[in-house]
Amino acid sequence: MQQKRVTANGIDFAYLEEGEGPLALLLHGFPEAPSMYRHLMPVLAEAGYRAIAPAMRGFAPTQIPPDGSMRIADLIADANSLHEELGGDTDAVIIGHDWGGFSTWGAAAHAPERWSKVVVADVPPVRFYDRKATDPVQIHKNSHFYFFQMAIADQIVPVNDFAYLDWLWEHWSGSVPGFDSTEDRKAGKDSLRAPANLRSGLGLYRDNFNSVTFGTDKWEMGAVLAELPSQPTLYLHGSEDPVVDAATLADIVDVLPPGSDGALLEGVGHFPFLEQPEEVNQRILKFLTA
Repeated sequence: MQQKRVTANGIDFAYLEEGEGPLALLLHGFPEAPSMYRHLMPVLAEAGYRAIAPAMRGFAPTQIPPDGSMRIADLIADANSLHEELGGDTDAVIIGHDWGGFSTWGAAAHAPERWSKVVVADVPPVRFYDRKATDPVQIHKNSHFYFFQMAIADQIVPVNDFAYLDWLWEHWSGSVPGFDSTEDRKAGKDSLRAPANLRSGLGLYRDNFNSVTFGTDKWEMGAVLAELPSQPTLYLHGSEDPVVDAATLADIVDVLPPGSDGALLEGVGHFPFLEQPEEVNQRILKFLTA
């Protein structure tokens, strides 16, 4: 696995690369780093893909955007520009988790000619988020959405070596025996350790979940992600991540195009690529090679 750099959409990206063949672009979320795909990348490389996992804009060692924007429209443009700059063709596939998942929904829908297949984990299409909007459990799970809007978060989050991010990992993880997130927590913290990088990470929530427009017909992110991919899509979700249950998963798969599929991963929380990598890798490989 090599670390390289490329300029796309005006941003200098650092990325991990393994393998040769059609592009497989892997997009991470918050508070994560590209190394969260370390289990999947060798599998994709062995299957004949050129697996590339960039650090998203604003996350070290990728450049902080000059205008500070972390809007979903810009993340989508980043993904499609990376396809262009990395020499992707019509056989390319895109895989995303968390914020990388939001970016993946948008990139696939806005530039279907670039991506042949789509994989998203743990962030359903935005049209499904109102299912549990009034559920106290879900409100509590999403408390970071509201906390990060506050300027004081810039000071609180880094305290005690980012203890709040440690809590998020514990809060979001499932009950898979032996799961150890130590390595991945550190990688995520290191990508946000500088104050400017942390502002970018928090900016994901501030720029996209505006406290006035969020949930209304003026919510920009909702409009940008309103359309679904036209390509076959695999949607994966941990059974202990309460945003999606079995009934909602069935409804998600039902609105996706022919050739799509979904799975609820038992005992898994918000980090399926790390909590249950063997099962996730197997499902993704089966889907991509079908």
